[in-house]
Amino acid sequence: METKDYIIKDFLEALSSKSPAPGGGGAAALAGALGVSLASMVCELTIGKKKYAAVECDMKRLSAKAAAVRDRLLELADEDKEAFLSLSSAYSMPKDDTKERDAAIQQALVGAAKVPLLVMRLCNQEAAALFEEALEKGNPLAVSDVGVGALLLSAAVESAALNVFINLKSMKDKDLADGLRKETEAILESITLRLAKVSKAVEERVSG
Repeated sequence: METKDYIIKDFLEALSSKSPAPGGGGAAALAGALGVSLASMVCELTIGKKKYAAVECDMKRLSAKAAAVRDRLLELADEDKEAFLSLSSAYSMPKDDTKERDAAIQQALVGAAKVPLLVMRLCNQEAAALFEEALEKGNPLAVSDVGVGALLLSAAVESAALNVFINLKSMKDKDLADGLRKETEAILESITLRLAKVSKAVEERVSG
């Protein structure tokens, strides 16, 4: 079943089970999808109100963008599941053909690392800006939702990074692993700073 078709209770039961997938990678992508859904909600709470007519076009554009990012994150949750199942299948290959098994494992490790990295790229390149703009132009009555969404997105990125790192640890192509690690660390640093600014601004507004 695709992640988008799950009833929440069923997804949580699947996540809680002994089945290895969905797992942390899928949960990370879902956390990001929850976050950007809140960004979209803030836009919808702004659209149609005379007080915010000047930013209505921006909010419509932002809401549509958030929906597209949300859907892509749900797709990545499924891609993460498939990547993990491929890795699990590689590890299950007979050990008598060491060369073929090792090659399959190494190939699957790359796939298992690249999917959560795609989650991170999407969050950094597309999703973070949603919260920055929603904070600036959105209905101030929904500012706490901007903050919650930003925190969920931050958790999604940090969680995805863990899934990258654990797969890099077993990769034998150290040059490839180092390149992926550096990109992961750079994205993590960039988006953490951006979302921290959003969170701080939200905290100041709700506590002021």
